[in-house]
Amino acid sequence: MRTLRQTIHLPNLTYPLEKIAPIDKILFLDIETTGFTARSSCLYLIGTAYYENGRWYVRQWFANKPEEEAQLLSAFFGFASKYTHFIHFNGNNFDLPYILQKCEQYQLPYRFDGFEGIDIYRRLSPYKACLRLPNCKLKTLEQFAGIEREDRYNGGELISVYHDYVKNPTDFALQALTLHNADDMKGMLQILPLLAYYDLFNEAPRPKKVQANYYHDMDGTQHQELIMKLTLPAPLPNPFSCSAKSCYFMGEGREGSLRVPLYEEEMKYFYSNYKNYYYLPDEDTAVHKSVASYVDRKHRIQATAATCYTRKLSSYLPQWDILFEPFFKRNYNEKDMFFELTEERKMERDLFSRYAGHVLGMLAASR
Repeated sequence: MRTLRQTIHLPNLTYPLEKIAPIDKILFLDIETTGFTARSSCLYLIGTAYYENGRWYVRQWFANKPEEEAQLLSAFFGFASKYTHFIHFNGNNFDLPYILQKCEQYQLPYRFDGFEGIDIYRRLSPYKACLRLPNCKLKTLEQFAGIEREDRYNGGELISVYHDYVKNPTDFALQALTLHNADDMKGMLQILPLLAYYDLFNEAPRPKKVQANYYHDMDGTQHQELIMKLTLPAPLPNPFSCSAKSCYFMGEGREGSLRVPLYEEEMKYFYSNYKNYYYLPDEDTAVHKSVASYVDRKHRIQATAATCYTRKLSSYLPQWDILFEPFFKRNYNEKDMFFELTEERKMERDLFSRYAGHVLGMLAASR
């Protein structure tokens, strides 16, 4: 078995890793195998990246022959024991289960129970459409981030290289095998800033300024919108915009702007237990039976779910789940929901932070 170590020269990382854990407690992980099934393939390389004394390093354990797998695993877990967090790329689906199956195969006592994990692939793949990416492969994300690789092989092509190496070890083959893994480690570090897009859709941004604005559409009709100037959870590596349901977001660096339609109109609040209400057709409203008993029977009928409401003229913002209550609708059968933007709510900065996160979540889900 060989143990190799090298320094990674990186530009300053713009993603705040400290959000995840102390930087010296984070270990990046990637493995190389000759197949997808642990029982019928070989684990020939475990690569890690870590931060120490102000520098990033790659440490790799390489099996000169398949018989060194158990030694490889023991060396890796011995080194990993001082870390608390793993960061990997699709490791939940492949690397971690594969390693555990190999430990079971060799009756080794190692587990991942004491570690927290961050899967970069799992965090970014739901936003593939938002980022206009064809897929979420590591090399695709590297290209999106403007990263160039040194190696020209993929993992599948290197399987035959390793088999040839076992029969006839050469420095060229060893370099090709280890370089691919080292570039995977370096690539993971370099695409870390892309996690800012995950944070954008999963952490409530901080509003710096909130204001209402009037504008005219192409037909000259006047509309009103709410504009929120936001401080984002992490700096976006590339300018980004998206829109859906008349809402629009644009962000660059740590700054973002979110525009949401604001409606000044009459909407309806529907009471939950319509059996306890009468509907008054002349007044187009529902009242509780304890009050409606004094109303002439000719002017009242039993309320239904669709007629059990009261009307209110006010300012409303859309919501796509019940974020704020009471919620209002234009009509009973419509799916669109709204909440009232009262004078009291206009003063609640936390409300706009939660609402901005709610709108961004809708934008992500709409792609």
